[in-house]
Amino acid sequence: MDETRPRRGRRRKTPAPIVMRALAPGEKPTLRTIAEMTGLAVTTISRALNNAPELAADTRARVQQLAAEIGYVPDRTALRLKTGRTNVITLMLDPHDEMLGFGQSMVAGVAAALRHTAYHLVITPNLGTAPIEAIRHLVRNRMADGIIFSRTGLDDERAKFLLEQNVPFVTHGRTALGTPHAYVDYDNEVFAYHAVRRLVARGRRRITIVLPPEGLTFGTHLRAGFLRGVAESGVAWELDHELTLDSPPDRIRETVLRRLGAPAPPDGFVCAGDAAALSVMAAIADAGQSIGDRVDIVAKQTSQIFRQVRPKVDAIYEDTALAGREMGELLLRRIAGEPAERLQILHVPEISS
Repeated sequence: MDETRPRRGRRRKTPAPIVMRALAPGEKPTLRTIAEMTGLAVTTISRALNNAPELAADTRARVQQLAAEIGYVPDRTALRLKTGRTNVITLMLDPHDEMLGFGQSMVAGVAAALRHTAYHLVITPNLGTAPIEAIRHLVRNRMADGIIFSRTGLDDERAKFLLEQNVPFVTHGRTALGTPHAYVDYDNEVFAYHAVRRLVARGRRRITIVLPPEGLTFGTHLRAGFLRGVAESGVAWELDHELTLDSPPDRIRETVLRRLGAPAPPDGFVCAGDAAALSVMAAIADAGQSIGDRVDIVAKQTSQIFRQVRPKVDAIYEDTALAGREMGELLLRRIAGEPAERLQILHVPEISS
């Protein structure tokens, strides 16, 4: 028995009742198992699990619910041999602490985009190996239909490799490559510029910023926005090239504390991550000062932590969960063949007066 959308002039058949049976110890549910329980053909089960639009919505829902109840998991090896696809999306996560909850919110966003699709999300932490090697391993072994990664460089070798291999991918961040690729990014130049302007409006006259390590695209944008802001405002500024967003929190705190005790210390800090901002706040407190008195901070906020901090910290929000969801959606469209130049999103910070 098969079940599809009813044709005009024909009465739709009543769905056969599901006949549940206990699985034998060690038995792995298959498409045939679901077919036997529903009375549907194996091909119909396969199409229902892949959300085939030609099937009635209640058929798809019935099959997908039963598959979840009996613990059906697709055989990735068989699927790859048969179709060349894996139905897997890989999210590469780099270990860094600049943004609190970055990985969690990013995963939640991508997972939301893949919900109700045939794709499964696999998280691949990039630990102990060069980022390009992790990407090559995924491609070489055909482990995913599409890849998402962050912390891009201007001449990002991962993006170049995936473009050469014609593997669908989306980046969190832009590059300066001549070939367009799909991305979702946050306008860090706008953030840094307005952060400086806010500090100047509070009377700050010597401003600094904690930047990411050299080579990352968003660091280039942060620096450009910062320098434009201080140039227009005519205030003094400084950069500590030995300190980055990737520096351990204790090192950030200790370095800022020493600088606050030296001659002509900065009185305004731009922090492009909540973790760095907390370390700067700790240094200010250890120096016996208070935010809003002789020193101020403007931070980029990806969590809600600053709502609980007193005195209140001026923060500009970046929605990483939204970025994750949009990257998942763009990747699905890229896998379907949509041109990369139509799959580019730049989030402009909402700047309140």
